[in-house]
Amino acid sequence: MMRSMYAGVSGLRNHQIRMDVIGNNIANVNTVGFKTSRVTFRELFSQTMRGASAPGDGRGGTNPMQVGLGMTLGSIDEIHERGNVQYTGINTDMAIQGDGFFILKDGNNTLYSRVGTFDIDSNGNLVDKANGLRVQGWQANADGTFGTRDSTTLTDIRIPLGSQISPMATENLELVVNLDSRLD
Repeated sequence: MMRSMYAGVSGLRNHQIRMDVIGNNIANVNTVGFKTSRVTFRELFSQTMRGASAPGDGRGGTNPMQVGLGMTLGSIDEIHERGNVQYTGINTDMAIQGDGFFILKDGNNTLYSRVGTFDIDSNGNLVDKANGLRVQGWQANADGTFGTRDSTTLTDIRIPLGSQISPMATENLELVVNLDSRLD
């Protein structure tokens, strides 16, 4: 009797966890950068009442007699699909299309986030609005090129507002057009 109660209770407990995950998904439907989750289940071991037998002497074999002992939580998986990118009207808000994360720095700790709600601090550093962590990346050189992209060259992303760049004359122009075949 207790075994059957335990099997039923294990199902109720784990389906409550599933409902908790679904509720969390609904609660975070408008949370920036939130990734939905799903729950998978698996069967607990079964108690074998009688083992299987092989066929022989003109008789077929028999399957084992097993009683399931309920179910357990298999995993809670984060589903990492890209959501819809929405325009916010804030120039420092960013989104990642495809794989990847924003790199944030907290002292010696490196953190990763898909949330791109950023602002510029008083020193011109790009920072996370929620916690002030500095956004890391590869700073462009004065000529607009980037150096090598290895983990040792990550720096704070600095946006020098109000600074001016000296103008440069255009040196080359590449034009790709279709010509009208009816003309000479």
